[in-house]
Amino acid sequence: MVTHMYFQDKSDVRVSVFFPAKNEQGTIENAILNAKESIYRPSSIVVIDAYSTDNTVELAKKAGAIVIEQPKPIFPGKGLAMKTGIRECISRSCDVIVFLDADIKNLTSTWIDKLVSALVEGNYDMTRGFYQRQSRDAAVTKLIARPMLNIFFPEVSHFEQPLSGEVCARTDTWQRLIDEQDCPDGWGIDIWFLIEAAMFGYNIKEVFLGSKEHTSFEDYKEDVSKLSKMAEQVEITIIREAIKHNRLDFQTSVPV
Repeated sequence: MVTHMYFQDKSDVRVSVFFPAKNEQGTIENAILNAKESIYRPSSIVVIDAYSTDNTVELAKKAGAIVIEQPKPIFPGKGLAMKTGIRECISRSCDVIVFLDADIKNLTSTWIDKLVSALVEGNYDMTRGFYQRQSRDAAVTKLIARPMLNIFFPEVSHFEQPLSGEVCARTDTWQRLIDEQDCPDGWGIDIWFLIEAAMFGYNIKEVFLGSKEHTSFEDYKEDVSKLSKMAEQVEITIIREAIKHNRLDFQTSVPV
């Protein structure tokens, strides 16, 4: 169980914003420019680039972001990108790390404001965004993540969007989480962070951010089978977490 040590001076919180990205030239510049407008005036905005082949890197630098290359050319590598970002932030001595998806078309600075304000004013360890999405969006959340959490981790089954890419936490919280040896490198990372944070006893809050429009939805809105690899990684992550935390017996309560 963790010991909670909260911010004493909430007026001078050092915030870093990170965007894991791969081939996001259509949205990355706007995302960075909006992040700069946060009331928390981020001390750094960093893009962790997964070997983009378009103009993502050039546009990110033009918008004023620091660009770091992902350590290994693996895909999917979101977990690896997030771990790289956390270690980078620790080296920069910031207090709070905010992760945002790089493919969001309607991202505004208020997303950062809401996530960070809920964290520091409510004395939470982690805040996570949730939002309105199109009815055919979030197939992996609806069909894999939430049903499996309801079975194996009912204490976090109330989270609307357990795969949210908009996540904010204290730097020491992130540090404790990535110290775990089984932290995944791929798409399982978002739900892994949620489960592990809950198992450590961290205080977590979901924050409503409004509507979310992201470019990746265009890739699968007519054929959700394109999400099969993501679904597989989320599913195996939850199963491994259930084994790790001795939750496999929970499945006996599910009628078939």
